[in-house]
Amino acid sequence: MPVGQARMPLFDHIGELRRRLTIIVVCLLVATCVLYLVSSTLILFLVRPITEYITDSGEAAANLDQLRSILTSLDPLGGFALRFKVSVVFGLLVTSPIWMWQLLGFFMPALKPEERKWVLPTFFAAVLLFAVGMAFCYLVILDPAFSWMLDQTREFAKIIANAPDYVNIILLFEIGFGLAFELPLVVFYLTVFNIVPYKKLRESWRVVYIVLMVVCAMVTPDANPITMLLMFAAMAALYEASLFLSRIVLARRIKRQKRAEAGLLNDDDSAEDEDQ
Repeated sequence: MPVGQARMPLFDHIGELRRRLTIIVVCLLVATCVLYLVSSTLILFLVRPITEYITDSGEAAANLDQLRSILTSLDPLGGFALRFKVSVVFGLLVTSPIWMWQLLGFFMPALKPEERKWVLPTFFAAVLLFAVGMAFCYLVILDPAFSWMLDQTREFAKIIANAPDYVNIILLFEIGFGLAFELPLVVFYLTVFNIVPYKKLRESWRVVYIVLMVVCAMVTPDANPITMLLMFAAMAALYEASLFLSRIVLARRIKRQKRAEAGLLNDDDSAEDEDQ
């Protein structure tokens, strides 16, 4: 990763930022233009898990011809706006290594040498967790979420699937779950850098679970209790996994704290801990 100088004049920093933003914008523009050519296929991919709940036959759309018989567009410009929006979102995902790399390269000079060693692991973990969150939403959440939501309508009205509405909801689901799955990184660094002690997070699990439930209610774009419960279960599991990982990393620190509380920490141990 190209890293600029730590100390530069203000206008040099602005020039560095402008250069990196130019790279990001150009890459995003190229990716969006290319993806626009296949945006119809991307829309088919997005809505495929829910098309069986829209059709009377209960069969999922397998191609664009079947998709045209399911979705409608009430706005003459709706198709173009939707294809462009989907292209931009997928463009951000495809170019995420580039723009994240450029942003990290801009902020790297401000980090201390011991902090820079966490940059690459954080980068790969963030990308992986976001991808896992989106995959979890696509494979597990969309099916029961739309099944429940459409069942509430089917009892008293005929469902006419407006393409922009459905795709926008799916994108909100995907982005919301992708961001929610970044929770382990937040918890891990809170404990590793001792911003919030591990012991406090472990003992305050009831409060944390309530906060997670509130976050799930805010992040999910619908009022579906099934969706919120599934997201809460996933976030609770991720929270516990992040605490378990933090405990492994901080095992010596936790052991040292317990020995200090018991009055068993001697001068040799203290000197050794200071060296670490």
